[in-house]
Amino acid sequence: MQSNNRPYPVPSNTFEGDTMPGRKYPLPQTKEPFRDRLIRLRKASGFSQKEFAQAVGISPRMAAYYETETHHPPTHLLAVFAKVLGVTADQLLGIQKVKILKQRDSRLRRLVEEVEQLPVSTRKHVIQYLEHLLAGLKAKNGK
Repeated sequence: MQSNNRPYPVPSNTFEGDTMPGRKYPLPQTKEPFRDRLIRLRKASGFSQKEFAQAVGISPRMAAYYETETHHPPTHLLAVFAKVLGVTADQLLGIQKVKILKQRDSRLRRLVEEVEQLPVSTRKHVIQYLEHLLAGLKAKNGK
């Protein structure tokens, strides 16, 4: 029988009564709090707060909470946040730097999504119109 009436051995790197082993690595120290990083990445992805909440599957009030009241990410939503924002979890947590090339236009993105929902024949007309419009603009600007 084990000493101290324990059914399992106690790891050597824990103190008596401690249930978790000691941390073996330091947590990253970032100058930008999580909430500020979340706002920056959300805006760079072209989401309004309401659109972001809808994409993640949370209420707009919770999205506002994560951007204003908390310094810590919701671990149960971390992977979903990263996927929606198009970054890795390490980038979202500030472990790796995020290089934002260009801010996306959320209105244009929404319009493209609406066009993608149209029937194929209608979609072809929209695409032809856009191609014609862009060709005219390029000719006008000399490109």
